[in-house]
Amino acid sequence: MKQSIQLRLGQHLSMTPQLQQAIKLLQLSSLELQQEIQEALDTNFMLEEGEESERFQAADAADIRLPQDQTPDPPTATVQEQTVEREIQVESQEMPDELPVDTQWDDVYENYLPTSSQGGGDDDFDPFSQQSRPETLHDHLLWQLNLTRLSERDHAIAQAVVDAIDANGYLRTDVDELLTTVGDPDISPEEVTTVIHRVQSFDPPGVGARDLRECLLIQLSQLPDRAPTRDLAIAICTRGFDYLPRNDVAALARLLQTTEDAILAALELIRHLNPRPGTLIAEVPAEYVVPDVLVRRTEGAWHVELNPETTPKLRVNADYARLIRRGDQSADSIALKSHLQEARWFIKSLSSRNDTVLRVASKIVELQQEFLELGEVAMKPLILRDISEALELHESTVSRVTTQKYMHTPRGTFEFKFFFSSHVNTASGGECSSTAIRALIRKMITGESARKPLSDSKIADELADQGINVARRTVAKYREALGIPPSNERKRLA
Repeated sequence: MKQSIQLRLGQHLSMTPQLQQAIKLLQLSSLELQQEIQEALDTNFMLEEGEESERFQAADAADIRLPQDQTPDPPTATVQEQTVEREIQVESQEMPDELPVDTQWDDVYENYLPTSSQGGGDDDFDPFSQQSRPETLHDHLLWQLNLTRLSERDHAIAQAVVDAIDANGYLRTDVDELLTTVGDPDISPEEVTTVIHRVQSFDPPGVGARDLRECLLIQLSQLPDRAPTRDLAIAICTRGFDYLPRNDVAALARLLQTTEDAILAALELIRHLNPRPGTLIAEVPAEYVVPDVLVRRTEGAWHVELNPETTPKLRVNADYARLIRRGDQSADSIALKSHLQEARWFIKSLSSRNDTVLRVASKIVELQQEFLELGEVAMKPLILRDISEALELHESTVSRVTTQKYMHTPRGTFEFKFFFSSHVNTASGGECSSTAIRALIRKMITGESARKPLSDSKIADELADQGINVARRTVAKYREALGIPPSNERKRLA
């Protein structure tokens, strides 16, 4: 094929590094954004925090300068003299007691002592407990095992049993697998079963059970003998456990030959037991959400503003920027210009991100004003296209803004995506959001009769009376999403 030179016109979409940076900042959460800003401050010397620089300028302006004809008293030393005294004299052979440093201890190591304990008022305070990791269920069981007097053989079996207990407190390994884990051919299955019962006496009550029935029986057996309805509750879990999911009080009364009132009292005792005893010990560290936007109601109007803690003020270092004017085309000057351009683009991208987040949040508050005033029942149907058309933004941009961004309102802190929901047509030709329908279902079930709970069909009929056309299958889906059991399990005779 003969080579030739041709001129062609065409259009293509290219993403510049600046556009990629703006998109990246837009989809970051508040925590990830702070890490990104800190990384930019560490790698680009042209960037600095505006508040910090202003603080230094205020400190410089607050310096008290004495007139030339006025000299300080002899006992008073100036800051410059104190600095000179703290400097290390190279000619001196003696080591001073304190060396001048540019950082403080608290700048490097966090102060873990609480304010109340720094004064020495609490003698039982353990400073290392503030830095220790949370105690797990496995640690708690091992601590009890080490305090239990067992033979070396039984201790090895108990160690294998404790290792096989999951976070909920259940033993998910059978006896044969435990024998394989221990690896001693002289150990019989009866010995393993005996050690399992020994571990089941550990705290919390119910730990080491192999199923829910055994878990409830362990907790009931550890109750005092004089506890009311204890024996009847044990009989229900032993002989009538299959009737518990259906809450069939009449069948349990016939099976155990007692009254329905006694069965109800025993069921009430069973409901107070913990089906997952391991969760009582597991310490999950609290995860705090830092809102990106603050919503307040002042003088009858809703005001939206960015959280100042998540939007630090950045600026270009003026001292380094002046060096570029005197520079030439040397390597140092080119490096300064490159860092300056990157700093300006980063500040511009950050400002664009904050402006977009604020615009989207303001539009959400404007459209969901009734939710902020009346609650979930007044939530309006909203999709990403509504926001994108109102603000003339692309749907992908709105999707990035509403992901991992949180809004603090008088009703709580919600993710931006919480305000978006699908809609259901009403009889009057309007629309009702799925969030409002779930709130109505929860309200109906809360106010239902315990003897005659509302079925899914009945809830669908009542919603139809309010003009909301919802199928029974949809009601069942919303009810399961709310974690509410069906009507036959909610039935109570008292």
